[in-house]
Amino acid sequence: MKWRRLLLALCSAILTVWLCLTLGVWGEEQEQPLRIGATYMTMNNPFYSVIDEELRLMIESRGDILLTRDPALDQNKQNDQIHELLSNEIDLLVINPVDFQQISPALEEARQANVPVVIVDSQVSDPELVACTIASDNYGAGVLCAEHLMQTRDSARIALLEHPAAQSGVDRIQGFCDTIAGHPQYQIAGRANSDGQLELAMPALNSLLDADPTIDVVMALNDPTALGAMAALEERNLLDRTQVYGVDGAPEAKNMIFEGVMTATVAQSPIQIGQETAQVIYQILSGEPYDTEIIVPVELITIDNVNQFGADGWQ
Repeated sequence: MKWRRLLLALCSAILTVWLCLTLGVWGEEQEQPLRIGATYMTMNNPFYSVIDEELRLMIESRGDILLTRDPALDQNKQNDQIHELLSNEIDLLVINPVDFQQISPALEEARQANVPVVIVDSQVSDPELVACTIASDNYGAGVLCAEHLMQTRDSARIALLEHPAAQSGVDRIQGFCDTIAGHPQYQIAGRANSDGQLELAMPALNSLLDADPTIDVVMALNDPTALGAMAALEERNLLDRTQVYGVDGAPEAKNMIFEGVMTATVAQSPIQIGQETAQVIYQILSGEPYDTEIIVPVELITIDNVNQFGADGWQ
């Protein structure tokens, strides 16, 4: 009967479509999602969480996969994580290195695996091993802090809280020091490593203050370090007379500026860095032209303009 022939034909058509889809021969073969690996020096810093969130939003919106790792400031662990990600056949690797020099063996491994590398919020000692570097104007951030200091104080005894393993931190401190060079009234009273961590900044500054109680300015490489320094100063009742500078533009720092207890921070934009990184990832993987170095502008935040930035989130 006609209806039986029609039913059989319909079933046959449905079976054909199912087989084509299952075997990947219906139209063009189905593309596999891209796999992007990412590892940041520490996810204890909200700055990197925001970059990763922005990156994940843009990557997953295209149906691709982001695999994120946290080495917790351990370069050996980060190198192991990179080896693991490469073993998982990622297509591209995003790195914020714990140590800009000791990351080199992992970069060599990525090159041997033909996996392109994008460096974010830092640099590495051998830029030939990476496809692209995306970072804030870190040297300029230090310059902005020093210029503000020189505009607001005739002299200063300065404590530097550093992170020598991070090129971004090195550049910020260098920009600050270069700007005050040649002005002997602005003296470096002491310097200490904080690894960019709040909990390490407190004892680091306490040690500097024990050695020189005349310190009246703190230049911190980032906002977590600045907040840790402020806690140490508050314990000693020195916060009111001490200017504190940071770099990041974190919500907590902007609130401290608004309340008048922190002098200034330099606004980075982890949102923009995440967006720029996602764009470069797809340019690289699709074979499109791309910039090998992207410098994201920064801006000084003080009590005069903090309202323009808002204290509830990142810029």
